[in-house]
Amino acid sequence: MTVVGRSVPRLEDPRLLRGRGRFHDDVTRPGQLWLRVVRSSVAHARIRAVDTEAAANLPGVVSVITASDLAGLPRIPVRQPAPGIDFTPYLQPPLADGFVRYVGDPVAAVVAEDPFTAEDAAELVTMDLEELPVALDARASVDLRPECWAGARAEIGVVEFGYGDVDHTIEGAPHVVSLHLRVGRHSGTPLETRGLVAEYDKLDGRLTIWGATKVPYFNRRVLARMLGIAEHRIHMLETDAGGSFGVRGEFYPEDLLVPFLALRTGRPVKWTEDRIEHMVAANHAREQEHLVDLAFDADYRLVGLRNEVWLDHGGYVRTHGVVVAVLTAAMMPGPYRLPNFRSRVHAVTTNKTPTGTYRAPGRFQNNFVREHAIDVAATRLGIDPLELRRRNLLDSGELPHRRPINIFGAPMLLDGKDHLGHFEKSTGTVGYEAWRKEASAARESGRLVGTGCAVILEKAGLGHDSAVVDVDTTGAVRVAMGGANVGQGIETVMAQIAADEFCVPPEEVKVVLSDTDILPDGTGTFASRSTVVGGMAVKAAAAEVLRKAKRVAGELLKVDGDELQVRDGALVSVRAPELRVTLGEVATECLSPRQIRTGEEMGLVGRSTYVADVMTYPYGVHYAQVEVDPETGAVRVLRYAISYEVGRAVNPKLVHGQLLGGAVQGIGGALLEEFRYNEQGEPQSLTFNDYCWPRAVDVPEITVEIFEDSPAPGNSLGVRGAGEGGTAGPGAAIANAVRDALQLQGDVGALPLHPQRVRDLLAGRPG
Repeated sequence: MTVVGRSVPRLEDPRLLRGRGRFHDDVTRPGQLWLRVVRSSVAHARIRAVDTEAAANLPGVVSVITASDLAGLPRIPVRQPAPGIDFTPYLQPPLADGFVRYVGDPVAAVVAEDPFTAEDAAELVTMDLEELPVALDARASVDLRPECWAGARAEIGVVEFGYGDVDHTIEGAPHVVSLHLRVGRHSGTPLETRGLVAEYDKLDGRLTIWGATKVPYFNRRVLARMLGIAEHRIHMLETDAGGSFGVRGEFYPEDLLVPFLALRTGRPVKWTEDRIEHMVAANHAREQEHLVDLAFDADYRLVGLRNEVWLDHGGYVRTHGVVVAVLTAAMMPGPYRLPNFRSRVHAVTTNKTPTGTYRAPGRFQNNFVREHAIDVAATRLGIDPLELRRRNLLDSGELPHRRPINIFGAPMLLDGKDHLGHFEKSTGTVGYEAWRKEASAARESGRLVGTGCAVILEKAGLGHDSAVVDVDTTGAVRVAMGGANVGQGIETVMAQIAADEFCVPPEEVKVVLSDTDILPDGTGTFASRSTVVGGMAVKAAAAEVLRKAKRVAGELLKVDGDELQVRDGALVSVRAPELRVTLGEVATECLSPRQIRTGEEMGLVGRSTYVADVMTYPYGVHYAQVEVDPETGAVRVLRYAISYEVGRAVNPKLVHGQLLGGAVQGIGGALLEEFRYNEQGEPQSLTFNDYCWPRAVDVPEITVEIFEDSPAPGNSLGVRGAGEGGTAGPGAAIANAVRDALQLQGDVGALPLHPQRVRDLLAGRPG
């Protein structure tokens, strides 16, 4: 039986489709209290006083806290430190202390007997605030030293990657194309907002938490340090999640407030974020400004790329640190041959909601900038944009290709087989030339139709993850691993990997995710790493189970364990098939005194921690055909296609779904989604009436072509990761298509390309 590589039905679906999922809001505990966070309505101010008396006296209110009640607790740390950058001044306290730095900054927290009383009480908390100047532009704020940072600059630090002599190269190049591009502020807005339930058991001194997604083990470590309690006294339990996309599951202020108040009151505490709260409190993302220069030689070979970036971090540095800056800078070259390169990102605080990672962080932005610059360069050089890419993409003779930089301490080794070959193959498979001819004919008839493509390079699978696999005396297989269920089908994929090892149907494998009582450590689900890293840990742990099972079965059957094969949940002798023992029988024998005396762990159990020392680099191409309404400036996507080299698809249908869903999010960021602020720093996008998602009518049928031509050499599964490839390219492909539709000589300026921005481009176009 081989199930890896097959599109088996998702194991999660029977319960989810029947309404039997368990989300954080489904968790209700006896005696539960409800939390409401009181947030600043001002973008930047000194806190003179916070008056909680009226709120505390409201019947049904159990506790009201401010920063003074948290005195002595550390600020929320970053998950990944950055050499040379001191984050200390910019870290967020769980409740604002001394200053508020954005609209939505938590100032107080109320717990009450029911959610309505908690909300009423929160409205009774008053703040005496001395408003201060508001900074809303990262580039203009670099040298500011706001009073709230006690003399520290608004610029947190500069992240720089590069090699070669890019300045000298650009000065001497025959052709240089320079662009000024911006990417608007948008982020993940999952159907399910954030939430948490915490319960403290006084009898055994245990704190149980439901709802921590993405990085529960990191959250547990941070919480233990902040509260001063042992990690083993904190039990994180998995719940279903209605989407994550990077925005859920970091350690937010509420991740401290909920358990802190459970300990303080001695009762379970529940918090569920409302949508307006999510729009101002959960991480925003994407906002960047780029000055980019591309240098070409006389044969239109790319010889240099220089990029200066300003990244808006918002009011604080949250747990991602400068991960977005690193990925923006380091992956700017994409899959191109590039002898000279520098990308420098200024990470700057402003008085907006703090930013963080969002699906394809940094790559949505740098793909847009690089690929749009290549299209503008093609126009100015008088060469077809496809041909310009063909001349500069790395080919099979140049791969694997080592860039002389490290990302997160790991060497950047592009491990694909042929980026140029993939581009040629995918362009033909999609039928892109026919799209271009059709668009050209439409323009001749007076319609504003255009096409665009974007070549992308993705990354996946760095770091470690752990897994435990066990078989009980009934033969049931259980897998515990450190990933989290955020809707991506992780239970199914892990079950498939284990099922292949034990030759059982995947539906017979029970998968447990991020239960800190079963698995002591894990890294979580982010950065397209669950299958690449966690899947390898599961495979290795299952192999360890089989190693022991073969030894014990060999003793039971009196044969050499090496001649046994696993078939249908049993170990069978290849030489004498009648010699057979089930995994359940082997598990029973593993509990016998004879086996216990061997010194191996009791039972039929395997444990593994898999460490990926380098990342693997998936790649692909996005294609778009659009039509612009000349009257309104509205952009309609007529066709969209993605080709993606995944290495090996454990479940092709799930890979297809990941790329499809990611593309829809990317289309939203390219055309519609944007968090806007007025001059006072007040957010103007608080509901879905103002922050526009793509609807079904905004998205065409999307073609997804999955390629498995280049299995990843760094892991035995050959997998490359698929969670972010669908989101990484739409900004670039659609911008290029709009530019083609309008026949612009220059660039589009910024994303998203909402109707007003397109009307401005229409007003300036030739003819």
